[in-house]
Amino acid sequence: MEAFLLLTLNTRQVGNVTIVQCQGRIVAGKESDSLRAHVASLLEERRSLLLHLGEVGFIDSSGLGAMVRALASTRQARGDLKLCNVPENVRKLLEMTRLTSVFDLHESEETAVAAFYRSTARPETTIATGRSILCLDSNIDVLAYLRELLRGAGYEVQSTDRISDAMLLMRVSHFDFLLVGPDKIASSVSPQAFRNACAKIRVIELGPEFSTRHAGEAGAELIATIAARLNPGVS
Repeated sequence: MEAFLLLTLNTRQVGNVTIVQCQGRIVAGKESDSLRAHVASLLEERRSLLLHLGEVGFIDSSGLGAMVRALASTRQARGDLKLCNVPENVRKLLEMTRLTSVFDLHESEETAVAAFYRSTARPETTIATGRSILCLDSNIDVLAYLRELLRGAGYEVQSTDRISDAMLLMRVSHFDFLLVGPDKIASSVSPQAFRNACAKIRVIELGPEFSTRHAGEAGAELIATIAARLNPGVS
């Protein structure tokens, strides 16, 4: 168990592809921070990144959000990030959170490296629900995770880590739901104004454990909660 407590990142170059072998847990805190920082440093000179996840034991919501942000950073740099040797528990997590349509998964380093040498386009498969959700949380990794999770479920999603910006967005746009992190409820600078804004919208509070729970379970429960609130008469 000790080998899976910390995250270690070992990097090597294979042709034009940079392989990052991850070992341990990708979770909230220094583990997520180190992954993002490592990817950012690689992007200074490299564009084809491959995360080898064969020795990753656990990923929480923050960790998955860090992976999503790493992917976004890579594509913003006109590169790409793929995953290989994904353990079954991590694969199920990605399936539960509908992120298999976001990440490019491969069974081995060989097939992943070969894919980098081919130019392929991934079709969009999401069916829009016509519903819009605003996410407010201090944890930007959680926000990244929520955006991909909810977009994969067909929702239009906007997010912010500032209460004032959330209130602005609620004034200028319509949202079916507001997802709020626990610290935002407790530390509102303008609690009455915020409560007044929240009174006009359906609010789902993310519990303090959301960022550190198993990401698949947390995501599935959230999707089910939203569906139940949208369709209260459906069991």
